Amino acid sequence: MIRRAYEWMMRLAAHHNATWALAVVAFMESSFFPVPPDALLVPMGLARRNRVWWHATVCTVSSVIGGAFGYAIGYFLFDTVGQAIFDFYGMTEKFRTFTGWYNENGAAIVLFAGITPFPYKVITIASGVTGLSFGIFMAASVVARGLRFFLLAGLLYWFGPAARHILERYLGWITLALGILLVGGLLAVRYLV
Repeated sequence: MIRRAYEWMMRLAAHHNATWALAVVAFMESSFFPVPPDALLVPMGLARRNRVWWHATVCTVSSVIGGAFGYAIGYFLFDTVGQAIFDFYGMTEKFRTFTGWYNENGAAIVLFAGITPFPYKVITIASGVTGLSFGIFMAASVVARGLRFFLLAGLLYWFGPAARHILERYLGWITLALGILLVGGLLAVRYLV
């Protein structure tokens, strides 16, 4: 099943509308969608190595714009829904303390989440909820998402054929490792945030 999914992704990656699909996935992942754009960027880079830098640019720009949308979700919807929930549970004061800590460390938090497998959408929404400076949020997002996608693009460009061989040979193990990282990220969100 994994092999068929991989072959489907490779065919999709070579499709003439793949760049648009990548842009949509990168945008949605930054605010509400669970699948990271890497799932499409990697096969696209393997299928069309000469366009990997363009794909990294599309992914970065779309992800940062999606991050701004996630920030807006947190910023505008918290006042209508979130505040009432916090008041009901008596958590308003604790949230104010968390907000102060988050805003003091916001750039570092956004950088960490933007580069790692940690679900970036959680940070985009949290940044809006806490009122983290939008300028700081955007600057950290551009740096973090750019680093993540351009480093991946570099690996695909310079080691593409070898990476494809390794990916095809160890697809099951790689899928297991990515699954563990995804579960670890979700657990971190649940227990650390």
